[in-house]
Amino acid sequence: MELPEMKYPLSREQLLDLYYFMRLTRELDEQLVRLFRQNKVVGGLYSSIGQEATSVGTAYTLEKRDWMAPMIRNVGGLLVKGFRPRDILMQYMARSGSPTGGKDGTSHFGDLQERHVVSPISMLGDLIPVMTGVAMGGRYLGQKLVTMTWIGDGGTSTGAFHEGMNLAAAQRAPFVCVVENNQWAYSTPVARQVPLHDLAERARAYGIASYVVDGNDVVAVYQTTKEAVERARRGEGPVLVESKTMRMKGHAQHDAAVYVPPEMFDYWKARDPIARYETWLTERKVWDKKTKAEIERRIERELKQELEFAENSPLPEPEVAERGVYCEGCHTIEAHWERPIEQVQPPRASVQAAWTVSNFGGPNGASAAPEAAGKTKPATVSARAANGGTKRPARGAARPKRRR
Repeated sequence: MELPEMKYPLSREQLLDLYYFMRLTRELDEQLVRLFRQNKVVGGLYSSIGQEATSVGTAYTLEKRDWMAPMIRNVGGLLVKGFRPRDILMQYMARSGSPTGGKDGTSHFGDLQERHVVSPISMLGDLIPVMTGVAMGGRYLGQKLVTMTWIGDGGTSTGAFHEGMNLAAAQRAPFVCVVENNQWAYSTPVARQVPLHDLAERARAYGIASYVVDGNDVVAVYQTTKEAVERARRGEGPVLVESKTMRMKGHAQHDAAVYVPPEMFDYWKARDPIARYETWLTERKVWDKKTKAEIERRIERELKQELEFAENSPLPEPEVAERGVYCEGCHTIEAHWERPIEQVQPPRASVQAAWTVSNFGGPNGASAAPEAAGKTKPATVSARAANGGTKRPARGAARPKRRR
């Protein structure tokens, strides 16, 4: 078998891995819907059906040392990062063995020690400055890591999104932001929310690179995001990836999505990411019917075992509610240095607090003064002035009058 040529090659095992995680995400999603209808899901339930290629394809580009912060439709990313279906099942069922000990009934959980997963934040956009900070911290410690988070099309209009992207750009943070353009911000279509066809255009305002990818093509998602991750790891600054996909269910289980035109669902159903990938694998002879059946049986077997474990797990004891509200020595936070600390301490880390400013910040080709045309020199600005400091007027100099 000859695998197709790719800029970032994937082995046969990796290609089948992508299918396994996408199919596992879909089956787990449908299992959670059944549990919700049986009144076994405690909180809200947010479907990722139709978006599996985006979640799995992007998360699969990360290395073990990298950090990610998922959102409500990134169950696939959690599975790729090493969480088991039982973790997600027990979380939604609020069982004591869940990652939050039964204290949260949705997807607000993570793992800072082993999997490097930051818990989701309900306030849209807030994960972007957080993950920018994680990226900056990792760089300071010499860890050569990349951070990633996701944001929906509606979330790109929040202040936190723009503030975070600006911070990431100014600091050249090794950070990748994936915009899941699933066409609907709850019931508002993208065209009614922003006058852009490609949300990736928003990256231009911050002078950073961006990509647009077919979010229902898992191989394309992987290849594009892998390039973004490698650019960030090389120190070329943050990257924004817009993945065009479709939310095939309502915002949550209570939402019937009657505002979506039926023909729009038909259009995207014909482009289902799992069905497309099955065709891709078959046409390139990566698998056969036997291999496909083996993967399906594996998922069926695993989910059955995981569901039995979750349903047989107890609910938390009442007294647990008061525990762990605040961190009182529950864990130790330590910096993991992967370079000599002397590199970021004086005198090795010391630099002269002055910068050159071409043309004094004026238009290209402008001179400092008309009489100095052709003789302009870069201006040197003190650290104090660059940070908004001011100098006192010289003694005897005219002072501006204050208005009363």
